Amino acid sequence: MEKSKADLPPRELSVGEVAARSGVAVSTLHFYETKGLIKSMRSRGNQRRYPRSVLRRIAVIKIAQRTGIPLADIQKALYALPDDRQLLASDWERLSENWKADLNERIAKLTALRDQLTSCIGCGCLSMRDCPLRNPHDTLSEKGTGAYLIEHAGE
Repeated sequence: MEKSKADLPPRELSVGEVAARSGVAVSTLHFYETKGLIKSMRSRGNQRRYPRSVLRRIAVIKIAQRTGIPLADIQKALYALPDDRQLLASDWERLSENWKADLNERIAKLTALRDQLTSCIGCGCLSMRDCPLRNPHDTLSEKGTGAYLIEHAGE
């Protein structure tokens, strides 16, 4: 009796196939693997083989990186998911919901910085003591005139 395609186990992908289909360099795949973001098996010829589910995992990694999520945070989030199955829509919802708060916070900080630049441009960096970007809340005014580094302000 002949087996149909549906009866055959899904064929694993070589590192070159994963790179071509995901748009990620082979060296990046190796890097992801050393960081534990993706996993491969070894063939009888000791070549890397990846399950097809790795393609969606790589897509999630790339999207998260594009939004500025640190690789350590991506790694932590992916560790919580089973790597023996395809990522589900519910997995993505959970991941993206957790990352939204961080992204919104960074957007708020950047928006505030952008808005402060307008007044800064008017000053032309002539008033280092009163600069809202360099000296927020005028914390160095008690030190007197001159330039002080904020990280040494308490000394």
